Amino acid sequence: MDNQTMTPSKPLGSLLLVEDDEVFASVLSRALTRREFAVDHASSLDQARMIIESQRFDNAIVDLNLSGESSLELIPALRKLNPEASILMLTGYASIATAVEAIKLGADNYLAKPADVSEILSALGVTRETSTELADSEHRPNSIQEPMSVRRLEWEHIQKVLKENHGNISETARQLKMHRRTLQRKLQKKPVSG
Repeated sequence: MDNQTMTPSKPLGSLLLVEDDEVFASVLSRALTRREFAVDHASSLDQARMIIESQRFDNAIVDLNLSGESSLELIPALRKLNPEASILMLTGYASIATAVEAIKLGADNYLAKPADVSEILSALGVTRETSTELADSEHRPNSIQEPMSVRRLEWEHIQKVLKENHGNISETARQLKMHRRTLQRKLQKKPVSG
């Protein structure tokens, strides 16, 4: 047995997980702890704000929708107090608009649920420069190759209105003249491509 196999692996650093789905948070926390992250978990905006103000983190995974509220406001606070941290926005409500907004606010990457631990770790490894290039690509003329489908346009419009209402599903449904359950079903589906 050589010295390399006897040397314990270096801890990967501290990580803040902001996630209101307790089962998913528990599974993800255990998986990240096994991979040698020191994980702190917040399940609400208030709890996350308190933790962000009291601790520094090397990494953060932030769920976009916390009990009907948008967590985008946490990104600038995390970035200000943890300038070198790798920040991942994780959500079941994936859209181009919210991805670009998250990255503009300081997130390094954006990942749609469901995502496994290897996808999450890979996304955390993306540099800020790469993420900025992805956000800027929306404005490049050659990035739009063909028009979006009607279903994709509907998805983008729903995401825009949801963002304007800070993640409030009831108000978004009212403005879209749609039943709340119908809106929730549409949001649970993966975004259509193209």
